[in-house]
Amino acid sequence: MKFPGKRKSKHYFPVNARDPLLHAQVENEQGSSWIAGIDQTLVDIEAKVDDEFVHRYGLSAGHSLVIEDDVADALYQELVDKQLITDQFAGGTIGNTLHNYSVLADDRSVLLGVMCNHVQIGSYAYRYLCNTSSRTDLNHLQGVDGAIGRCFTLIGDNGERTFAISPGLMNQLRPESIPEAVIAGASALVLTSYLIRCKPGEPMPEATMHAIHCAKKHNVPVVLTLGTKYVIADDPGFWRAFLRDHVSIVAMNEDEACELTGESDPLLACNMALDWVDLVLCTAGPNGLYMAGFTEEAFKRKTNHPLLPGAIAEFNQYEFSRAMRHQDCEQPLRIFSHIAPYMGGPERIRNTNGAGDGALAAVLHDITANNFHRSNVPNSSKHARSYLTYSSLAQVCKYANRVSYQVLNQHAPRLTRGLPEREDSLEEAYWER
Repeated sequence: MKFPGKRKSKHYFPVNARDPLLHAQVENEQGSSWIAGIDQTLVDIEAKVDDEFVHRYGLSAGHSLVIEDDVADALYQELVDKQLITDQFAGGTIGNTLHNYSVLADDRSVLLGVMCNHVQIGSYAYRYLCNTSSRTDLNHLQGVDGAIGRCFTLIGDNGERTFAISPGLMNQLRPESIPEAVIAGASALVLTSYLIRCKPGEPMPEATMHAIHCAKKHNVPVVLTLGTKYVIADDPGFWRAFLRDHVSIVAMNEDEACELTGESDPLLACNMALDWVDLVLCTAGPNGLYMAGFTEEAFKRKTNHPLLPGAIAEFNQYEFSRAMRHQDCEQPLRIFSHIAPYMGGPERIRNTNGAGDGALAAVLHDITANNFHRSNVPNSSKHARSYLTYSSLAQVCKYANRVSYQVLNQHAPRLTRGLPEREDSLEEAYWER
């Protein structure tokens, strides 16, 4: 599954040879589909230090602290001067998601946020740009005279990790820096809960709400990742109302789902979240991942997979149905799917940071593929109804699971290459159903 974007013809629809009637349309495919997202641009900086270094900067070993910009500048400069830095990764949950989407789809995503006006070669800002896919459009970033966010991971002699976080100017995105035309043409607007919770006076929340207004005006689905359970636990009622009023798709892990809904069972949490949104992605660690959504009652499709037990009996019965937005259903039916970790999960999990972002990128790829196909083949039977996804919920679940595995199996939170074009987990036979 590698569309939108350049791909071999046999992996599209699929067909054995390009239909000449589609040839003219294919020539104009570039730039026809994209996703947009807002992020707090930050860089994850790893370094090996001794205990004296940690104490000298007023940090607490094994804990996470927010530090002032001047302290962060001095700390970073010492790490550079003493060549203690081992890795610098572009970070941020939305930045990770957009990068992964562009790697999977080999197509455009648009990142909105801030970036240093003056980027020095080799600096953390330079690393951010270098470690972001060339297919991610950074032309709309707002320049700032200062640092973007930095998250320092300081690894001591005993392997203990100490975290120092410097927000810099990452929350200084202004509403006027949100291009309405970019959001209006996007297949989805992707946000994180962190954007709403900033210091008083920072413009990021206002910019985020302006972007949401633009998305709703143009009927673009708004996607929200819940970020961390601690943000949700502060005020679950606020986030329930926020989802109900502004969000179409929510992505979360089982801990965030529990804080949001009060349900420790991910399936029941997904079911409750459908009271507020159209589509739910919930990663559940070693238990795999769940998805939940709506479809039209009259066009539901039964699974041929074994029916699964759970708090909702045989909950995956209609997982071969394609997801729809609740507003587009005449008789909405709730549908659910679950999948265990791909191949039982990696033998050795190298990194848990970003696995959920990878799963969400796969979901966004499928949603954008649906818009791409609709714009290029509008008379296809695939679009006889207003579906949200191109694939069945089961297939989207499978795809998200596979991408999540790929991230768990590497050190960095961002994909360095796309998935193999043919493999058992994404069988081409699906497209013939």
